[in-house]
Amino acid sequence: MAVFEAYDEHDAIGLADLVKRGEVSAADLLETAIERVEQRNPIINAMSQNLFDHGREAIRNGLPEGPFRGVPFLLKDAAGDLAGYPTTNGARLLKHDVAKADSTIIERYKAAGLVIFGKTTTPEFSLAASTETSLTGATRNPWDRGRVAGGSSGGAAAVVAAGIVPAAHGSDGGGSIRIPASCCGLFGMKPTRARNPSGPKIGEGWGSLSVAHVLTRSVRDSAAMLDVTQGMAPGDPYCAPARNRPFLDEVTTPPGKLRIGYQTLPVSGAYVAEPCRQAAEEAVKLLTSLGHEVEQVSLPGDWQVLQQSLWVLVATNIARSIGVLADKRGSPILPSEVDRVTWNAIESAYKMTAYEYAVALHSIHHQSRLMAAVHEKFDIILSPTVATLPPKLGVHHTDTDDIGVYGAALAAFSPFTQMFNITGAPSMSVPLHWTEEGLPVGVMMSAPFGREGMLFRLAGQLEAERPWFHRRPDLQG
Repeated sequence: MAVFEAYDEHDAIGLADLVKRGEVSAADLLETAIERVEQRNPIINAMSQNLFDHGREAIRNGLPEGPFRGVPFLLKDAAGDLAGYPTTNGARLLKHDVAKADSTIIERYKAAGLVIFGKTTTPEFSLAASTETSLTGATRNPWDRGRVAGGSSGGAAAVVAAGIVPAAHGSDGGGSIRIPASCCGLFGMKPTRARNPSGPKIGEGWGSLSVAHVLTRSVRDSAAMLDVTQGMAPGDPYCAPARNRPFLDEVTTPPGKLRIGYQTLPVSGAYVAEPCRQAAEEAVKLLTSLGHEVEQVSLPGDWQVLQQSLWVLVATNIARSIGVLADKRGSPILPSEVDRVTWNAIESAYKMTAYEYAVALHSIHHQSRLMAAVHEKFDIILSPTVATLPPKLGVHHTDTDDIGVYGAALAAFSPFTQMFNITGAPSMSVPLHWTEEGLPVGVMMSAPFGREGMLFRLAGQLEAERPWFHRRPDLQG
């Protein structure tokens, strides 16, 4: 089979169009992607499972006539099951835990014609802003291999930045799509809570904090992907507000004049490094030149209360997942079977009470009310996506000997993103800035609950004004 030389020139929609017109075959696209895995993954270490034969078989059996028919696609090794293969969640404990059925979102990816041929790395149980675990080792940033690719969808970001696929599945429970998008120079949208289904095994991710979507090079790929996956499934506990029209149509629709609040300091008070501040300030100038109204804003909230609420929701849901596995095998999980950060979450959860869980839910719902009031004045909240450049590898490893150092590093690196997991509102990282050393720095923009359309309109305008699609890291040597 032939290698498709023009692979880099097209996004997922463009590749699907070539397949539809008969200019390239799905088989040739898949072999091109596989060749890139073999050439580039040894450099970045972003693949957790190579499922090449699964992709080949899907093509032989005939692909559905969906909008992404024939496009190679990779799944995050978490936040969704592919029948017949393990969902490891980045954990040694789960490397042989084979899924019996597809998750709903995976069914929808398949129905769209995507060719799934592997899974990407993720930190153990998605508990880090970098992708470094005992199971798969360290995933490296394609732009600087000594730095993190972000997490928890770090493998997904690395394979897209490296040109292995134009889009890859991810999930975001505290910034896990937006953080790696910033680190790797990609577009990353966290949709509204329950926009995409989490079932059928669970009703919601991490007590409503987490939602799945994709990381992409182009804005239109993200929008079109959300069109094929969005919408509630039978049995879902709740759903996001209905879209006004297809999200893909929003990308080419002018956003109008937006009222934008520029956040210079996170609610936590964490220090913001100059390159990240500069990225946001340049975005403010760009948005002002495009006719938007921008002013500074300080967001409300008691960060100590919110941070504790996040920890209660995350730790208890991790402990539940571990408990289900222990019940299945008929013996308790031992500390030696998981990384130290995971064991810390389990131990913490077992000390928590039902009262604390109720308090945590009340706290995030109260914060949602406060942020809804902010959005009465501002259509968009803008900030840096992260507060520092991607850290060097090692600090965020989930098997760290010092949980305190790990926690402080996480708080320093990513103090902005969690707010919109708390509220469930849509939030995106846009690759608008690169440092003099060539490192990408994302700018985060967030909209009211259910208003992804507004974000896609703005992102489409920014992409047209300051294109980033053809920026590529050097992966030679």
